Amino acid sequence: MLSGTGRFADAWHPFARTSARLAAVLREQGFDPEIAGPDERMADLGDARLVVVNIGAPSAPDPERDAAGRQGLLSYLGRGGLLLVMHVSSTSLPAVPEWKSIVGGIWVRGTTMHPDYGLARVHVYPDRHPVVAAARDFELYDERYSYLDVAPGVVPLATHWHDGIEHPLLWAWSYPPGEKCPGATSARIIYDALGHDERSYDSPEHCEIIARAARWLVADLGE
Repeated sequence: MLSGTGRFADAWHPFARTSARLAAVLREQGFDPEIAGPDERMADLGDARLVVVNIGAPSAPDPERDAAGRQGLLSYLGRGGLLLVMHVSSTSLPAVPEWKSIVGGIWVRGTTMHPDYGLARVHVYPDRHPVVAAARDFELYDERYSYLDVAPGVVPLATHWHDGIEHPLLWAWSYPPGEKCPGATSARIIYDALGHDERSYDSPEHCEIIARAARWLVADLGE
């Protein structure tokens, strides 16, 4: 698990606590999560079964580490890697120009926003994907990301409404996106825009979606 430490920490997100809660959900599903900062681990993801990304935007560039991290991530994905990308991580890797294509959507400064933190109503589409097949609409305390820059092929699995517009909060994706060459290996990605702080993980419905997302990524859930 890549957690927001060092230059990938920020003043708004309690990454140490949310990463601990994420790790607890994963342990219940039989995973053995290792928590590390991007600068310590992203350059070498070769032995990871699943990579969870729970980080902020870097406070300053570090060209050498940024280049090594980008190469490590792309190498991992090129081997059919698996990513569970959480919340603000959609804006976290400006040194990876492929990040939007990898995640399926990103936060765009000056365009993307969220209403005030509070009780959020999440609408789920259980017929669209195994990750949400057992889920129903639910409420939790969180931020509701709105106006993300989302790729045209994204199919939202969970959404919220703001300003009369339905905004995606959860989707499954593959990288590279689109048509694959015969025999090509594609990476599988889940993006979950929820998870601002611990209260998000007080929601049993949200934790169940995370658990199913992790299991689907490692092919331990029906397609």
